[in-house]
Order: sequence, then structure tokens, then C-alpha cells
Amino acid sequence: MLNPLNLENPVFVSYTIAAALMILKLVGQGWVTVFRMIKSDAGLLNPEDLQSGPANRNPRPEQLGPNDYVDRSRRIQRNDLENIPAFLACGLIFVAANPPALLANIVMFGFVLARLAHTVAYTTEQRHEVRATLFSIGSIAVIFMALYALVVAIF
Repeated sequence: MLNPLNLENPVFVSYTIAAALMILKLVGQGWVTVFRMIKSDAGLLNPEDLQSGPANRNPRPEQLGPNDYVDRSRRIQRNDLENIPAFLACGLIFVAANPPALLANIVMFGFVLARLAHTVAYTTEQRHEVRATLFSIGSIAVIFMALYALVVAIF
């Protein structure tokens, strides 16, 4: 069998696109948090952040207090950090298992859409059930990819 981890393999192309989107989403969420910290002049985490400097010309103790606007973005990123790395790793073994392209596209882009929708739901303060449903869709996609690869590897 030829190496499935190259851009001549349409399944690897799909994985590359999905993985790149998820990496940009994960890293981008950090920048959203920074933007929200600057906009609200709050949401700092560490006592040393209260030292006067170019980024904080007017330090105040209340900047270390809870700020839902900033913390919501942090929670989104933390959730991404719990889910996207598993997708990235599992996606590679899934590609190596040589699934049909249509199946791979449904599962991988289903994960991407579920993560993006989860972020929208979290940002717009949707109920837990909405977020949990979207989380579950992404999680099931990763579980499916892992089981598919496991079955192909064993048999």
C-alpha cells in the first residue's frame, strides 16, 4: 500500500484541511481572549500582571477579579484543548486506516462543524444541553475514527 499520509490521498487532503482549521480555531481563541482582556481592561490572572507597563498603564486589584466576558473565552479555549488534540492525533491514524473518502469527509468535517457550532453556542450563552449536544457530536466523531482505525489494525 502506498503511504496514505500524502496530499495525493484525498482523505489526507480532507484531514489536512480539517486539522488546519481546528489548529487555527484553537490558536485563534487565545487571541479572542487577549482581545477581550484589552477591551474590558480586566480578566488578568496573575499578581505580576498588576505591574505597571505598556500593556497595563493603570493597574488595579479588581483587574484580577472574575470577568465573565474574558473567562467565557478562556472556557471555550479550555474546551477546545480537551477536544481538538484528540481529533488531530486520531485523524492521522484514521487516515492511515484508509477509510472511504465520503465517510472520512462526513466524520472529519462533522467534527469541525460541531466544534465551530459549540463555540457559537458557548459565545451566545446557550443552555448546557445545546453545548453538550454539540460536544457529543464531536466526541462521537473522534470515537468513531479511533474504533475504525482499531478494527482495521486488528483485522
